[in-house]
Amino acid sequence: MKKIIKCPSCGHSTPYSPDNAFRPFCSERCKLIDLGAWASESYRVPDESNPPELLELDPFKLDD
Repeated sequence: MKKIIKCPSCGHSTPYSPDNAFRPFCSERCKLIDLGAWASESYRVPDESNPPELLELDPFKLDD
């Protein structure tokens, strides 16, 4: 029995099996749209290493 999933790009139902060369996408078009989004950096993971309050501090000001 083939598992049916929604295409991450367009939402159409598509089989998730070795028979689908584009899995988890429904077509080559959807796969390329997703690749383009990654290449243009549309998908981003938020960087929380510098909280906003630290950005307001002057890095050259010495503590007294």
